[in-house]
Amino acid sequence: MSSPPFVLFSPCPRGLEAALADELAALGAAACEPVPGGVRFRGDLATCYRANLESRVATRVLLRIHESPYRNEDDIYKAAFSVRWRDWFDVRRSIRVDTTAIRAPLRSIDFVTLRVKDAVCDRFRKDTNARPNVDTRAPDVRIHVFLDDRTATLYLDTSGEPLFKRGIRGRAGEAPIKENLAAGIIRLSGWDGVEPFLDPMCGGGTFLVEAAQIALGIAPGGRREFGFERLAGFDAALWRRLRDAAENRVKPRGKLPVFGADKSGTAVANAREALATAGLVDFVELKQCDVLDLRAPAHWGVMIANPPYGVRLEEKDRLAAFYPRLGDALKSRFTGWRCHLFTADLDAAKLIGLKASRRTPLFNGPLECRLFEFRIVAGSMRRERVPPDAGSGVANA
Repeated sequence: MSSPPFVLFSPCPRGLEAALADELAALGAAACEPVPGGVRFRGDLATCYRANLESRVATRVLLRIHESPYRNEDDIYKAAFSVRWRDWFDVRRSIRVDTTAIRAPLRSIDFVTLRVKDAVCDRFRKDTNARPNVDTRAPDVRIHVFLDDRTATLYLDTSGEPLFKRGIRGRAGEAPIKENLAAGIIRLSGWDGVEPFLDPMCGGGTFLVEAAQIALGIAPGGRREFGFERLAGFDAALWRRLRDAAENRVKPRGKLPVFGADKSGTAVANAREALATAGLVDFVELKQCDVLDLRAPAHWGVMIANPPYGVRLEEKDRLAAFYPRLGDALKSRFTGWRCHLFTADLDAAKLIGLKASRRTPLFNGPLECRLFEFRIVAGSMRRERVPPDAGSGVANA
């Protein structure tokens, strides 16, 4: 790899750019600049490795290797051909090229991808008399092309698989919320990893796994491999030191103030499996219980709930009836709690009958959502409050 400092870019779920910039700065990144869809920053090799290992919010860590103006596809081919690719990875490594664009004045992004792939292979053939294989499913090296209306930027993906793939998801499969979005929402909630945390509609357990890892200080990338391990100049000794340092910061495992519930037995079983795969099932309390019947597990804390979005008309009607009941349940049983609702139903705050103290626009993939915060305080109820349970467990009302 070339001399530091590197210019890097980390994409993230839209709405979490500022949170990611703060996180990367805490990991040693310099000149962090939030831009729509991610954060530009600078750092050395250790910064690149650490961001992959320890960032909970980033989707990838991309290393910029070339940037130049363009007018057409031939200009992009020439830019890609100008890169000495053998300085970055061995010809025996398989490759994949991905292109994204904003306001690019070109007819076909797929054709750009093809031209960059040709340029990489042609340059290798010129320099080594051999060319790398293309593997679109499980490549050794991922090359990212980003086009705006004037500039083409080439990146090497130092992450490989996206960083929300923590290497711990079991048979339950993909969650409706990616792990880095869940981690970003927890960060936005202000949860400190010590006060009680509750997900009362835990589904597959994504929020619970992320919260437990945060509470214990477990690096999210500690159980997976990364793309930078297959690039030229990989510093195995540095990487080993960083991983050892992260492992040494993990707190002793014990019962955590992390609680989960769901009315679906299948969902609770999936959450338990996800926690077990992560080695955390013994430290998080799970219970099958409807959120409308749930009592607070402590006198204060942070709740994050992700109710169904209600895509079909009949689902919207059910949610319209559900939200007022949820508001009453929160007011009667969760005084002292900061309750957060993450939903694509932008009418939820109006229907729930509570005044939102904060509304944060976020995106779950292409779907526009809101993170509503409700601070439940005494005296804000429409009816007599049931005192919160002083016990330590999640209980039925």
